[in-house]
Amino acid sequence: MAETLFFNALREAIDEEMARDSNVFVLGEDVGHYGGSYKVTKDLYKKYGDLRVLDTPIAENSFTGLAVGAAMTGLRPIIEGMNMGFLLLAFNQISNNAGMLRYTSGGNFKIPMVIRGPGGVGRQLGAEHSQRLETYFQAVPGLKIVACSTPYNAKGLLKSAIRDDNPVLFFEHVLLYNLKEDLPSEEYLLPLDKAEVVRRGKDVTILTYSRMRHHVLQAVKTLEKKGYDPEVIDLISLKPLDFDTIGASIRKTHRVIVVEEAMRTAGIGAEVIASINDRLFDELDAPVLRLSSQDIPTPYNGNLERLTIVQPEQIVEAVEKMVAMRV
Repeated sequence: MAETLFFNALREAIDEEMARDSNVFVLGEDVGHYGGSYKVTKDLYKKYGDLRVLDTPIAENSFTGLAVGAAMTGLRPIIEGMNMGFLLLAFNQISNNAGMLRYTSGGNFKIPMVIRGPGGVGRQLGAEHSQRLETYFQAVPGLKIVACSTPYNAKGLLKSAIRDDNPVLFFEHVLLYNLKEDLPSEEYLLPLDKAEVVRRGKDVTILTYSRMRHHVLQAVKTLEKKGYDPEVIDLISLKPLDFDTIGASIRKTHRVIVVEEAMRTAGIGAEVIASINDRLFDELDAPVLRLSSQDIPTPYNGNLERLTIVQPEQIVEAVEKMVAMRV
């Protein structure tokens, strides 16, 4: 076991997969000599050369289209978005090309590519750098969407994403890069389509992902002192949702709270709740509660920014309210 920072866990995953498979390469703005905006690709160009760690122009639509074409020929590109919000400039290439070409080609082409990078609400990064793009892309057929939350799952999930034959949107939260965790020295991979039961409990199921996993666990410390016993599930796979894990928990607790950093309208939480109501409505003893960010551009002001996203004290309040409900 070795203590590893989140961004180094991602770097290890890329390094190991590039060493394992010569078809894997990285492209994006400043990924080479600069080492990436959060140093996930630091010094990899020295080991693999400038053609496998490719610095691109500031042209997201162009280099994303290049990556799709490369994937069609059998290469395995890893796109780093300097900030995931910039990839809105490549929405057409990701949705119409990466997401749909395997289907529209009748299965003649696979699109084994990963699109990864920092996103979420940081600390005073302003509205355009505080995007949560998982909500934009969840309706696009053909994409897998993964949100890592710890150094351990970041490494195992990224290795699996690189080996997958489908396009994977891989979301990393900008405020998690300096998390530390002991990682195994031996190789491991994690499934892209499974949620993680972080804490088992019986009172209420809390579904969350990405940075909000840590806000939920902070709230759980308070809830435990108050005598509550919540079950916490990190969704990890946002598309497809792991309803085996979600359903097993709901059949036990019969109460659900969704905690997300995405905006409320058309967010991941909205899809989760709709799916729960479709599949598990008769298991619910109370309506599902949703804690989401406010539907406004994220303010630059630090105090206002904090007010737009879910805080641990709101999660505590929601659990108390949910458990107090009677059938």
